[in-house]
Amino acid sequence: MGTFVGHILPGAGFLLLGLWHLYNAVAAHVRSPWHFKTRTWFPPRGLSHRLRHAELYFIMLGSCLSIAAELFICPAAHQPWADDWSIPAYHLNNFEHSTISLFMLIYAALALMVDVTQLHVPQGWLHGLAAIALSQELLLFHFHSADHMGLEGHYHWLLQLPIAVSILCLVAEIAIRNLPVITIMRSVAILFQGTWFIQMGMVLWTPSLLPKGCAVVKTEFSETVRCATDAATHQAKALANLQFSWHLAAIMVFTGALFYLLSALEKRRMTYQHLDVVENSDPERFKIVDDVDLEHGNSPTCGTSHTSMEMQTMVDALDLER
Repeated sequence: MGTFVGHILPGAGFLLLGLWHLYNAVAAHVRSPWHFKTRTWFPPRGLSHRLRHAELYFIMLGSCLSIAAELFICPAAHQPWADDWSIPAYHLNNFEHSTISLFMLIYAALALMVDVTQLHVPQGWLHGLAAIALSQELLLFHFHSADHMGLEGHYHWLLQLPIAVSILCLVAEIAIRNLPVITIMRSVAILFQGTWFIQMGMVLWTPSLLPKGCAVVKTEFSETVRCATDAATHQAKALANLQFSWHLAAIMVFTGALFYLLSALEKRRMTYQHLDVVENSDPERFKIVDDVDLEHGNSPTCGTSHTSMEMQTMVDALDLER
């Protein structure tokens, strides 16, 4: 993971996963806010049943590729062990990154098994598994064996914030299953993690994008970012804080735009649905209501007399269904 590609690819994976979760969480709330129920993964709507587990397969495939790259593809000897089968110091980060992917793989595989076999598990069990997987990611990034001091360490410290928010949201969802805002916040945090991974890869591993006064230097086992002076380090960290805030602002605007777009599409769908009902109904069932009927509380609609209270109840019920 300690390369440009090693940050961009995981970032793209979290980005796609966060976008998918955010879209489905907002869409579920817009369609039926009173019947919302949180879940850790979302099957595609309106597609073949064979694609039901596409998200889980995506996580499993990405995790397997990450493990293979960290342990067998990227190492020069195509295996991470020393001659005596110990773990060299310069390969500890490979095992840390692959362990993160291993927990993601375990979560996705167990979620797939539960859905395929219809296994009865306790409420919130999958949320607990996802929280454990992200907790391992937080733990291994916080106590990373690589030299994450200075600017590089600051970027990784900021990365831990959206991971921690995701964990807190998953734990909250175990107890509160029908509050859309928690699921949406968790989706935003996953999306944020993806965009920040990409930001790290671009800034820390592209020399032309490094802050002024900082450069990539080669150490005994790897490459890292060093700034020439304390003032340059302080300025670079301040710039990282601004980038972090700008990422969050962009995601907030995107989430608001997604709410607006999906709400507009849902209103249009409901309008067309109601027009279709009216067009296909029998015109003789509708009668003109005169003042006498209204004074007596009768409204002969659809061939049946309803009081104003009954009509209001029907309207309220329709609003609730929306």
